[in-house]
Amino acid sequence: MALPGPVGCAEVRYPGLSSTRRVLRLLTRGILGLLVTAQAAAHDFWIEPASFWPVPGQQVAVRLLVGEHFSGDALGRPPAVSMHRFVFVEASTNTTVELGGRTGADPAGVFRVAGPGAYIVGFHGKPNAIELPADKFNAYLQDEGLESVLALRAERGQLGQPGREIYSRCAKTLVFAGLTAQNSRPADRALGFALELIAERQPWLLLNGESLPVRLLYEGRPLAGALVVALHRADLNNKLGLRTDAEGRVFFPLSHDGEWLLKAVHMRPAAAGSGADWESLWASLSFAIGPVR
Repeated sequence: MALPGPVGCAEVRYPGLSSTRRVLRLLTRGILGLLVTAQAAAHDFWIEPASFWPVPGQQVAVRLLVGEHFSGDALGRPPAVSMHRFVFVEASTNTTVELGGRTGADPAGVFRVAGPGAYIVGFHGKPNAIELPADKFNAYLQDEGLESVLALRAERGQLGQPGREIYSRCAKTLVFAGLTAQNSRPADRALGFALELIAERQPWLLLNGESLPVRLLYEGRPLAGALVVALHRADLNNKLGLRTDAEGRVFFPLSHDGEWLLKAVHMRPAAAGSGADWESLWASLSFAIGPVR
């Protein structure tokens, strides 16, 4: 396909660049803008390790994925200015370590499994802004169980107005190395994210008919009445959705081995001067269930 000429682009100047390179730069900017908008419109964000079951001594790469229905595209590692934290919890010492990496890289980070145990990787991003057409924003609220926000929009006569939102992503994944049935200590713990899902039992120790207790914390406190959804990668037609109780807990009967994604969204009115009407927090937790290794 022939590239368009630099018509209409004379006011954008890059000293030392040829006309063709200037156009390529402009096209790249436009394409990246479209990609960012598409990624923001996708509701789900999660961390996916190269292996949920590494062996001691192995290096594990982790990717940041954006999409829907447990299917998505990789998001390169954001710059440090766009992240609150990107960390992993070292199993043997239970200490939290910053996960290094190069901006834009995919995988977004790599850590070494020093020994047997449960490892947590967590990402807490800073707010981004998006504006969605009224119909898409209303559908998004319905899909994510945010009926109270939808009702408030109706009360304010805003159902026909675009949704102006700032959102932050809080994602975690659990990785298990060399564990045995004798190790029943909880694999997960709170990392202090704004919105956070915490598995209160080892998922891989669940027996048939048992449920996984999961707690949702908002600013460190239990969040009641929030919708938490569980997706199985190989059985997306049978997703599970439960509301948290007064203690912020749900109990998921996760009967299938394989990879699972849990997610929740909490929305509140945006602060004055933010340029948005709403602020949302997205939390996710990914892990795998399988036979004890």
